[in-house]
Amino acid sequence: SMVVDPPDGRVPVMTWAEDKRDYDLAHLEDAPQHETPWVRCITRGVPGGMFPAGYNNGYEIIQIPGYVVIVYEMIHDTRIIPLDGRPHVGVNIRLWNGDPRGRFEGSTLVVETTNFNDKGAIATSAATGRMRGIPHSDELHVVERFTRISEDVINYSVTVTDPKVYTAPWTVALPLNRDPSYLMFEYACHEGNLALPNALSAGRARDRAAQRP
Repeated sequence: SMVVDPPDGRVPVMTWAEDKRDYDLAHLEDAPQHETPWVRCITRGVPGGMFPAGYNNGYEIIQIPGYVVIVYEMIHDTRIIPLDGRPHVGVNIRLWNGDPRGRFEGSTLVVETTNFNDKGAIATSAATGRMRGIPHSDELHVVERFTRISEDVINYSVTVTDPKVYTAPWTVALPLNRDPSYLMFEYACHEGNLALPNALSAGRARDRAAQRP
């Protein structure tokens, strides 16, 4: 329901990317690389970190001279977005969350992010349905727009372009609602988190059982 382009609401994913997602989901117990970066406590990614999940959906947007900073409650990611017109880093530098650059077009903050690696996923939460675990390539290009329409609401939209994964760009839009009473808590992802080691230990138990005569 968040996809506003294409008009039918279906992200135009290439077959190979869906096949890789399905393969990874079928082999979660084999190796940690089959899980999403969120479950591995690395990142929810860009723009995946902006997509609603089941909990810890808080964001803090901080504007300081020359920068906008977005702090994510989930996995405590922090994006530092320069506004001074500097170029992106060199093409050989590849990052999990890319290299963002911001500018204002009227009252809209436009953030363009490039220089992604090819290790992440475009969306990591089960709330994103069929998009969970779809990989992104090193050609991922993300353009986000933040437009404040009232004291307590920012309209957020993001257009995703990745010619290795999608047959066309696609766009998501949703409102960001300010809640002065909301408290962001520490997201200590690894502390007491047994999900990944338990899944992998189940896989090793399965392997041992398969080797028994």
